[in-house]
Amino acid sequence: MYKKQFEIRWSDVDANGHLANSAYTNFMSHARMSFFAEKGFTMPEIMKYNVGPVVFYEHMYYFKESFLGTPITVTIEVSGLSDDGMLFMFEHNFYNHKGENLAYCEMQGAWIDLKARKLTALPEPLLELAHKFPKSEGYKVLTKEDTRKHGVRPKPMKI
Repeated sequence: MYKKQFEIRWSDVDANGHLANSAYTNFMSHARMSFFAEKGFTMPEIMKYNVGPVVFYEHMYYFKESFLGTPITVTIEVSGLSDDGMLFMFEHNFYNHKGENLAYCEMQGAWIDLKARKLTALPEPLLELAHKFPKSEGYKVLTKEDTRKHGVRPKPMKI
């Protein structure tokens, strides 16, 4: 399990005085990029292969409030990866300084070719690193069907 600590700043709270939902998203994104960098997926390394991560969805579940000035820990566990490394899934948990679980998020994403603007498999050197990621208890090999498991599809706007 990967852990990243943060302190809740003034800009992280909403009008209710607790951690804003947008701050959860920002903390998760920052934690993921730190995780990737520590696992060899540094920005220069992924740019060498012309790939970047994209988010498909983030499903958040909130359990307990957290307030300005308090420390929080964001954890990451890799809960899925496709055979070619194109698809990935993370589980994030947020904990306060007492170890109480504040929130949980399941996040799914993929790698995109930054020139073609299409999903792409990871290049072999990055795929080797990805297969070494620490895995969650419920880890699974992802397939394209996993990206459609919620049945949500784009709908054109009615004019």
